[in-house]
Amino acid sequence: MEWYEAEVCALEAKFAARAGVGAPVFYGSSSMRLWTTLAEDFDPRVVNFGFGGSTMEACDYFFTRLLPPVRPRSLLLYAGDNDLGDGQSPEQTLVWFRSIADKVAEYLGPIPFGFLSVKPSPARYAIIDRMRRLNELVRREIESRPGGYYIDVFPAMLDSAGRPRPEYFIEDGLHLSHSGYRLWSGILESYRHQIFT
Repeated sequence: MEWYEAEVCALEAKFAARAGVGAPVFYGSSSMRLWTTLAEDFDPRVVNFGFGGSTMEACDYFFTRLLPPVRPRSLLLYAGDNDLGDGQSPEQTLVWFRSIADKVAEYLGPIPFGFLSVKPSPARYAIIDRMRRLNELVRREIESRPGGYYIDVFPAMLDSAGRPRPEYFIEDGLHLSHSGYRLWSGILESYRHQIFT
């Protein structure tokens, strides 16, 4: 986890003054970190705890350092595709998700907790079946927990042939474009009452 340390330290320093603020928190990989319009899309108080390249395992590892101090009013997680891209199985990635969900209950209490489904990207189309498997495992898990929401962005990002729509991604075929974030914002709008109020 040393690879993430500098970025995690920077997040701790950036949000130290917001300790105990009770804001909505977005947590996870660069799909969160690069979402630069979060405040205008949802809530000006939102805390963005995205850190580049992070895995579900890393989100579990750094959870207690980052999240309890800001006392989130709600939590939205995006993670998992980097685990699969690194060769981890959906089942192992689920183990780390369960650990995160347990920490939510232990450290944050009964807050709304949403999981954005792993996105189908052109760069990782070869493992799309593993993405579907992980999404289904996480959906079952989070929906079994009080206050848990599975937010499915997967089907909306596919074309009629079942392939990821390139306009939702930048040139690397992995990270979201402005259109991709606009799509996600529209999907999340359906959960505004549960997560942002």
